[in-house]
Amino acid sequence: MHGSGKFEAALAVVQRLRAEGYDAYLAGGCVRDLLLCREPSDYDVATSATPDAVLGLFDRTFAVGAHFGVVLVAQGEGETYITTEVATFRSDGAYSDGRHPDAVRYTKSAEEDVKRRDFTINGMLLDPLQGTNDLRAAVLDFVGGIADLDAGLVRAIGRPEERFEEDHLRILRGVRFAARFEFAVEEKTKRAMCGLAGRISAVSRERVRDELTKMLTEGHARQAFELLDETGLLPEVLPEIARMKGVEQPPQYHPEGDVWVHTLGLLGQLEPGCAATLAWGALLHDVGKPPTFRRAPDRIRFDGHVEVGVAIGAEILRRFRFSNEDTRQILALIENHMRFADAGRMKASTLKRFFRLHRFDEHLALHRMDCLAGGGNLDHWEFVRERWHTMPEEAVRPKPLITGRELIAAGYKPGAAFKQMLRAVEDAQLEGSIATEEEALRMVKERWKAEPDEA
Repeated sequence: MHGSGKFEAALAVVQRLRAEGYDAYLAGGCVRDLLLCREPSDYDVATSATPDAVLGLFDRTFAVGAHFGVVLVAQGEGETYITTEVATFRSDGAYSDGRHPDAVRYTKSAEEDVKRRDFTINGMLLDPLQGTNDLRAAVLDFVGGIADLDAGLVRAIGRPEERFEEDHLRILRGVRFAARFEFAVEEKTKRAMCGLAGRISAVSRERVRDELTKMLTEGHARQAFELLDETGLLPEVLPEIARMKGVEQPPQYHPEGDVWVHTLGLLGQLEPGCAATLAWGALLHDVGKPPTFRRAPDRIRFDGHVEVGVAIGAEILRRFRFSNEDTRQILALIENHMRFADAGRMKASTLKRFFRLHRFDEHLALHRMDCLAGGGNLDHWEFVRERWHTMPEEAVRPKPLITGRELIAAGYKPGAAFKQMLRAVEDAQLEGSIATEEEALRMVKERWKAEPDEA
């Protein structure tokens, strides 16, 4: 059926459980992906064996969610082992917190287990030991998942309202699956999404962030955000993006339309597997435009939209608890996205410092998307890209001609002026006007009078 290491590991788990008399199947997303001829990222197993039985059957296990019937089984040598998630068939009680069941009851019924899952396309089981070449013949489908896969539909299992009340994040997951597979959302499921959109505010910001990041980086970001808008989820999770709708732009620079349409144009260019920082930079690069919109006598203007955008972006990233490293990169993308227009007029030192921006390739990629989502003129991008590719690394980051040690030896006392001196020397070095330590010290002495240290 499949030859990947993860599949072989899951197959071994199923074989062992069956040998001990338990029911065991591949379950969930891996079954969906196999039926769609996609490579599953993981293979999960569902079984009638209790967590205690699973823990006792395998040598290396981790009780990561034994309270909810989930055990990780590790197989392999040393640090290269593969883990398989094994979940006991269960029937859940009420979900008071909109995420976890108040009580879990284990069941021997695979059908009962499947009916507590989220969407029909994720609710199928597969018997990998059936020995048939017909994959569909090996599927246990109690919820009509195969029919919905064939029809291209995302449909909640049972009553959509119940499924979404159990775990509010499922509303966002439904959007992501519809976008990822280019499926439609079934009518009753979509109606429930719209009606319960406000419940998403009860979900932890980290879980929402991770779901949005997946939407942005799976290659169908535009479709995902259009569906977030249609279902009323967008103003709940990202009101700052929802405010872009209807904010006009000067047609001579943005013939495509308002800020929302322009942003969708960038999202539509994000490749599957792109960096999350680039994706969020594309989403947020013009987030400062709605509050800075001004209709001037000559044209529409957005004075200070970059600075305002950085401030709004910082608040969004703080709200979603992004790491410091990712926050710095995303804010740098917002802060620098307008600088390409000035590149042809930059001094050599300024251009080289521009190239020193962390992960400069993301800045280039964002500017290109920004251009293509607007007027389409790539002149600035081509100029910067050509210079960046042809300029040697030692020209962008040359070895310093002098340091504080040489300044002290020349008779200067350490202080605030040191930074100015070294910056001025580096600028002259980047411009090519000086190239030696002697020239650097001469330049400093011409600009700053030395006060020899009496000691």
